[in-house]
Amino acid sequence: MSDMQLTGAIVFALALLHTFSAKRFERLAPRFPRHAGLLHLLGEVEVVFGFWAFVLMLLMALFEGGAAATAYAESRHYAEPLFVFVVMVTAASRPVLDAVRALLQLVARIVPLRAEVALAWLGLAVVPLAGSLITEPAAMTLAALMLAPLVFHRGMLEWLKYMALGVLFVNVSIGGTLSSFAAPPVLMVANNWGWDSAYMLQHFGWRAALAVLINATGATVLLSKHLAPPPAEEDGRPPVPLAVRAIHLAFLAAVVLLAHHPVLFLGLFLLFLGYTQAYHRYQDALILREGLLVGFFLAGLVVLGGMQQWWLQPLVSSLGPTALFFGALGLTAITDNAALTYLGSLIAGLSGHAKYMLMAGAVAGGGLTVIANAPNPAGVALLRNGFSDASIGAVGLFLGALAPTIVAAALFLI
Repeated sequence: MSDMQLTGAIVFALALLHTFSAKRFERLAPRFPRHAGLLHLLGEVEVVFGFWAFVLMLLMALFEGGAAATAYAESRHYAEPLFVFVVMVTAASRPVLDAVRALLQLVARIVPLRAEVALAWLGLAVVPLAGSLITEPAAMTLAALMLAPLVFHRGMLEWLKYMALGVLFVNVSIGGTLSSFAAPPVLMVANNWGWDSAYMLQHFGWRAALAVLINATGATVLLSKHLAPPPAEEDGRPPVPLAVRAIHLAFLAAVVLLAHHPVLFLGLFLLFLGYTQAYHRYQDALILREGLLVGFFLAGLVVLGGMQQWWLQPLVSSLGPTALFFGALGLTAITDNAALTYLGSLIAGLSGHAKYMLMAGAVAGGGLTVIANAPNPAGVALLRNGFSDASIGAVGLFLGALAPTIVAAALFLI
């Protein structure tokens, strides 16, 4: 262990503490108006890891020189943060949302339930499972925007909001495991371990789908009395033509297909921005700010996480299969589950059972904290205004995700 590795671990621990106490900074802002801007900035959960990544880079430049710090930063892979940013903004565009709403409302009319109850269940169950096709970040974005007016409003009890958020995060984390390309932790190991979509569906998919349905149904029952009616269509805005919807959906599909090629999907995104300007009358404001904050958070996690391999990998390699499941379940709460499975893929001689247990624990625990799964910061950015103080507490999220995590864990252990 070098001094820089120890420094990286300390900075990572400080970033974790900051994440869990971000809501306190928001509450301090009114008491110190002169520094309210800084306190609000530090209270943004999405800022935390990017902020501490800069601290780490400054310390590395101080201890090892600017060239070493620059070389380390440039050695990290930022495809995932860039992809999450692009897919968030594309999926949240008005034509895509209108197309998804129209489809879900059609299904809701067939179901013999109140419209808001059916839509809430679809948002907590069907959209997360669709993440196996459209990727988890896109599913999180669509589900969050669909559920925001129904669930995350002032009339909803605060504990029910945290319960719904926990179910959404857990369901998105496990809902992407029906294929080999949609969930970040699966993507990290699929090629190395020879896991294709058929393997994922056989070993993980049916368990994940059953857990998603159980979690969504239980949450919808608890929420049903407090759900707001679906928002009415705004008057005065021209309807989105089918051709515009189709082109936006084509952009989204192309971004998903090019997820591993940042140069290509960024170029496509620039073309998408130009298209939205050309047809601005059919657009709402793009969520560029929210997407950039989430990308900043994940890029910071990439920088900080790269310094943790020296203690994480020996810890993971020392565990047996059952201990590996519960170890991964706990560790994913304090580090991104994709980073955890990637470290596992570097361990030689892991048995098939151990690989399964590592993945199962990593995805089951993906809803416990904001940093546990890459799409979670997107959900936080889109839904936090529905909570008191416009911020989401770490303890509330953990408690809200506990029951659905237990359900997922139990089914993966069958």
